[in-house]
Amino acid sequence: MFPDFSVRDLIDILLVATILYGVFRLLRRSGAVNLFWGILAFLVAWWVVSFLLRLELTGALFDHIISVGAIAIIVIFQSEIRGFFYRIGFRMGRLSKVFRNSPAEITQEVLEEVVKACVRMSESKTGALIVLTRQQALGEYADSGEILMARVSARLIENIFFKNTPLHDGALIIHRGKLFSAACILPISSNHDLPKAYGLRHRSAMGITEQTDAVAIVVSEETGRISVAFGGVMHYVEREDLMENLRMIMGLKGQEMQDNHIFSAKNLQE
Repeated sequence: MFPDFSVRDLIDILLVATILYGVFRLLRRSGAVNLFWGILAFLVAWWVVSFLLRLELTGALFDHIISVGAIAIIVIFQSEIRGFFYRIGFRMGRLSKVFRNSPAEITQEVLEEVVKACVRMSESKTGALIVLTRQQALGEYADSGEILMARVSARLIENIFFKNTPLHDGALIIHRGKLFSAACILPISSNHDLPKAYGLRHRSAMGITEQTDAVAIVVSEETGRISVAFGGVMHYVEREDLMENLRMIMGLKGQEMQDNHIFSAKNLQE
């Protein structure tokens, strides 16, 4: 039935199926899965009209729609496409670390001050969102806030997030061991599968870690619970485990991150 079918054709089919499955999973997370099925149905109709039934006029109309639709898809799925290529780059970046040792930009002393501030804010139920940069500088997000360039201090961090101060809204970005910028605006996660209990801080933490390699720490204003987001996954972390987890993520223990399994905490998306 298929006299010219070869191993190369099988590999080709498997690659296309893998790509379609990856696109489907990406769109399902962003809540646009129905749009995916609509596009797929349109492509099937185009194939039937143009190649099976050979209707020239209708086929020409479909051809013009597809030529314009390619640009429309890029515009509609801009954030999803960006996230897709970021994940590829993130995986490649982690693979390249096997062949090089990059020095940590966050020192033990800096983490101690951050953890001290988070524990105190957790006890007082002070809401906070702290972002620790890694390889990416997050310049466009830092510019949306107030540039500080201050020494990392637990008391200063607590003062920034005190509810009556003008800088308590937004995120605090720590870059190269400095309190770089406060009151920063972060992207909101487009993942529609997130729990409804997530507030704006948690969704912003998810958004920045989905699009960059940063680490985000969230202190809940309602419950005082501490959460850590990394690689688009968020975990509850007990106060006594926060330092250990941050040290491992930032590479201060000389160990590589193992697919978000370093946490001695509960995955919020399970």
